Amino acid sequence: MHMISREKPRSLKTAVALTSLIATSVLVLSGCSSAAEGDSSAAGVSLQHYFSGEAGEKAFEAILPHCETESGQTISNSPTTQEAFKSAILVQLAGGNAPDVFTYWAGAKTGSVVDRDLLAPLDDFWEENSLDEVMPAGMVETASTYDGSKYLVPFSYHYAGMFYNPKVMADAGITEMPTTWDELIDAAVTLKSKGITPFALGSKDAWPAQFWFDYILLRTAGPEYRADLMNGEASYSDDEVVTAFGMWKELFDKDLFNDSPNGITWNDAANMVSGGEAAMTLMGSWITGSWDANGIKPVEGYDMFPFPEITPGVEQAAVGPVDGWVIPAGTKNLEGAEDVLACLASAETQQMNALAQGGLAPNMEADMSDRNEVIKKAAESVNTASSFAFNYDLATPPEVSTEGLNFLAQFVDNRDGYEERLGQLQQQVAPLFEK
Repeated sequence: MHMISREKPRSLKTAVALTSLIATSVLVLSGCSSAAEGDSSAAGVSLQHYFSGEAGEKAFEAILPHCETESGQTISNSPTTQEAFKSAILVQLAGGNAPDVFTYWAGAKTGSVVDRDLLAPLDDFWEENSLDEVMPAGMVETASTYDGSKYLVPFSYHYAGMFYNPKVMADAGITEMPTTWDELIDAAVTLKSKGITPFALGSKDAWPAQFWFDYILLRTAGPEYRADLMNGEASYSDDEVVTAFGMWKELFDKDLFNDSPNGITWNDAANMVSGGEAAMTLMGSWITGSWDANGIKPVEGYDMFPFPEITPGVEQAAVGPVDGWVIPAGTKNLEGAEDVLACLASAETQQMNALAQGGLAPNMEADMSDRNEVIKKAAESVNTASSFAFNYDLATPPEVSTEGLNFLAQFVDNRDGYEERLGQLQQQVAPLFEK
């Protein structure tokens, strides 16, 4: 398996966006602990992350005391929701009061803050902790390395696959999971005929819809073309993109999704599947953490299969995010931050996190033997995939992903005139890529 690698795109609009964020976020700044003010080493290490759900809380109940013991540092923990984190952390970075260690999404989002010299390089830390020996080389290349230096320590990764209710599928007579696009549509039509919603989609926050676009484009145009689109070297008005949206539209035209996807969250869609109202949902492997917490048993209550092949011969890429830890440039407690980061990079800590949150541990020495069979199947899907691609909002610059996710949400609501609207999207995003 290799990971799709491209020179990270640069944004022309970031400074303007940050200025706006700062002007509108004085209260956020005033309420945040500062790593740039006073003696941070005396106050311990401030940690901020977006693992704020029930599974995340469970993980850090174990991780925090473990890492305090291992690092010898007192850690202040500040979890927040992903949506709030996206803007708040940029404000904190711009104001020089970011936490000593914080989570960030590998890919274009990390690249955009590296471009503005807002993160501390971790090359010496990386070498001192021999991380090249325990982190997958492909992941290090694309998730950790920016402009030739290491900036992000991978902490967890997920795989986006088709998660389904085995009983619902079996009751409909579907015992072999689809491996091709035609088989997927046939199964969905069968489910629909029996009064079951084939695909649950909860795109209230826009991003859950991205996996449909990601996979259809990857399975038809291939990873290389998709990487070009993410970097601004291809156009949203290209035939490849129009074709992908046209195929997705056919599923809506056949009424294979739930009503009003933009009115519910991904977790609501997950509940539709586990409750038997729907059969499948295309989502990241973190969905298993939610189901596990609700007492739904793997294999018996939920299972998964890879997104099917569409065009024969096209490379079968896996899709998913890599979450990691970074240190802001200029932190006053670099030594303490690195002590905590070393613990977060360890096999034991990453095992704790993976078991609690339904993710996969990048540290190859982490013992995953206790993982349930569905997660092992997801890991095998990643290991056997020809390449691993970051999902849409992590693969393209943040300003572009904002416009693209808005388009996806609008498409889910209304497919009329999507070809013309793709041309308009291209006009909107073209200036956001550096020439």
